[in-house]
Amino acid sequence: MTSKRKLLLLSAALVASITPAAASAPSHSRFPKAVLLVSGLEGGSGSTIGPDGALYVPEPGAGRISRVDPRTGDVSTFAIGLPKRIGAIGGAMDVAFIGNTAFVLVTLVGADVGGSDVDGIYRVDGRRHVSVVADIGAFAQSHPPSTPFFVPTGVQYAMQQYRGGFLVTDGHHNRVLRVTLDGVVTELIAFNNIVPTGLARLGSLVFVAQAGPVPHLPENGRIVVFGPKADTAIEVAAGARLLVDVEFGPRHSLYALAQGDFVEGNPEGSPAEPNTGSLVKVNSDGTFRVVADGLDRPTSMEFIGDTAYVVTLGGEIWVIDNVSRQRH
Repeated sequence: MTSKRKLLLLSAALVASITPAAASAPSHSRFPKAVLLVSGLEGGSGSTIGPDGALYVPEPGAGRISRVDPRTGDVSTFAIGLPKRIGAIGGAMDVAFIGNTAFVLVTLVGADVGGSDVDGIYRVDGRRHVSVVADIGAFAQSHPPSTPFFVPTGVQYAMQQYRGGFLVTDGHHNRVLRVTLDGVVTELIAFNNIVPTGLARLGSLVFVAQAGPVPHLPENGRIVVFGPKADTAIEVAAGARLLVDVEFGPRHSLYALAQGDFVEGNPEGSPAEPNTGSLVKVNSDGTFRVVADGLDRPTSMEFIGDTAYVVTLGGEIWVIDNVSRQRH
């Protein structure tokens, strides 16, 4: 049996096992309501749950990482000194931990876009000290993608801990990179023009959200999965517009974050229309089911128990409780 066939069968079995049937949902379920937890952050992009159980979010406009108490919404500065965003997007895009050490993904701050900093992964060495671990921009310039591009250093969007290092999506160069802690960058898998965004992992399987090419039609908003030896990815679900993240939530179900309606004619990389985003759940038949809608340009999400924490482009964090009880 070929590795692609094995992955296809595994993916089908996995979706069936992680997505409970609708009949199993309690009859008293109700549509969850998003509640504002934090506002006033200087931009929003990625997020992670730290080893202390708190929520950590980059503030691209300020060049810092903030720690957010998920119960009270209290915000404190965890790290400063990262390159600040130059344009509408970029700067500190995502954060992840290995043990107690935080690492930050930074993009669109290099010379090719008018900056003077390194596009890559930075290690947080202290509250006021960060250091470059990997120069992803240099790799991108030396190893251009096969798909069309106009930013030589790429646009890295999300990072995920993987085998002692990280996986990184490049939404502009349409690929997933593997980055080691000693700075080695390699291409793990390449795609056509599908704009890979958020990442999730289950064992050795890697799940990738795809926004799809402009104008980000719903049928091009997909989640795909691939294994460590696969050279292609298998579709898990499709049908949500401009997907920006994918995560495993309560009861091992798979969820995705759709940023919403995109205005045809807007430049590549433009966000969706305000208040058109949604949190969706993967059904066993490969479709999506809306859990919460009306979100304002969401960028990433995290789960703590049955609660989803959604970060938005405008620097807000919204809480959606009782996610697994939603039935539609």
